[in-house]
Amino acid sequence: MQSRKPAQGTHGSVRRAFFERAISTTKVIPSEVATDRAPTYPMVLEELVPAPWHRTDRYANNRMEADHGCLKARLRPMRGLKQDHSARVVLAGHALVQNLRRGHYELAIDEPVSLRLAVAFEELAVAI
Repeated sequence: MQSRKPAQGTHGSVRRAFFERAISTTKVIPSEVATDRAPTYPMVLEELVPAPWHRTDRYANNRMEADHGCLKARLRPMRGLKQDHSARVVLAGHALVQNLRRGHYELAIDEPVSLRLAVAFEELAVAI
C-alpha cells in the first residue's frame, strides 16, 4: 500500500494552526523559534510573529530535547505508565525535582547546585 502525500497547502495550514494554538495557549510571543528547514516555516512565522529569530541550524533544539532526558531514563525500565494517575504523579515529582534544582522555590536557594536538592528535601521533611 502506498502512502499518499498530503495536498500542497496542508503543511502550511497545519504549521500555522500549531503556532496559533501555541501562542494563544501560552500567551507568549517567542523571541526565538527553532525548527527544521521546511520551506513553509518562514512564510508562516513571518505572517504570525515577524519579530522572532528563526533558527534552522542543526542541533538548535538540543537544550530543549535534553531537558526531558532524565524523565525518559526513568520511564524506560518501567516500559511506560499504565494509568493516567501514575503519569500525573511521576510528572509532578519530576517537575518538582527539576524546579528545586533550578532554584525556582524558596528552598535551599543559598546552597550550591550540587547540594540544593538534598538540603531542600531536609527542609521539606522538617516542615512536614
